[in-house]
Amino acid sequence: MMHKPQTGEIIKNVMALVILLTMSCQPVAQTIDYFGQQEPGEIPEVFAPGLISLDDRYEFGSVFSKDGSEFFLGVEQPDGAEILYTQKVNDAWTDPVTIIGDNTYGYNDPFLSPDEQQLYYISTRTSGENDSSRDYDIWYSNREEDGWSDPINAGPMINSNRDEYYISFTKSGAMYFASNKADEKNFEIYKSEKVNGSYSEPVRLSEQVNTRSYEADVFVDPDEQYVIFCSRRTDGLGRGDLYVSFKNEKGQWTMAQSLGDKVNTKGHELCPYVSPDGRFLFYTSNQDIYWVSMELVHKLKPS
Repeated sequence: MMHKPQTGEIIKNVMALVILLTMSCQPVAQTIDYFGQQEPGEIPEVFAPGLISLDDRYEFGSVFSKDGSEFFLGVEQPDGAEILYTQKVNDAWTDPVTIIGDNTYGYNDPFLSPDEQQLYYISTRTSGENDSSRDYDIWYSNREEDGWSDPINAGPMINSNRDEYYISFTKSGAMYFASNKADEKNFEIYKSEKVNGSYSEPVRLSEQVNTRSYEADVFVDPDEQYVIFCSRRTDGLGRGDLYVSFKNEKGQWTMAQSLGDKVNTKGHELCPYVSPDGRFLFYTSNQDIYWVSMELVHKLKPS
């Protein structure tokens, strides 16, 4: 005799079908090949030793493209800082090559614009013949068919006659960065909205993030739900520690918290960056790039 499904069983089967159809319509998360490295847990590990993190040089900021096929990093070379690039081709990563650099000026802290058509970075490069200053400004290059354009200054709305450091962006194009323009001895974190293709007057983040101590090297979540940054505070463990501040339900920044002694050391932790899939925090420590599961960070979010 054929089994006749009961009402409850029919509803259960329909719900299962709806869930299956819904899942099939969701975008598939991009799988990133992290140079074939075994993924870390909540204990930080050196990223790609011998490939990216080398014993004889200082690695700084790094960034993947959204699809994980490109990787940029800033390194200190004998002739100064420069930006290296490697691309995944036919399931293998190419040897890193210099794409932004020369023997006169330093280039560091690379970060892609939201549409990935500009590569931003910092440099001591001068703006013209009448500019003799050697402070750090924010610059960018446009993506071209055969590489990247010559450096373009981000302009006076962003840059000052003092130092501007480290860049990151929200999905809407708002730029987060650090500057000591208000106090030469103290860096603070700023946000500049992008309106009709131009950057607005930068606004200093609240006291929950900025203090009378040094705050710089800020990474902003693309959805603007948290910022991770470097700070030198009396409760710190070393020359610079990493902190996190989350957005609360009112859209306000929560009091920044240290990432703790799993990440922070007696040395200097800087250049935070979160992978495009949101799974790993990358940062620099002891002159190498480290990575760690973002679960360590999410556990700090106020309930």
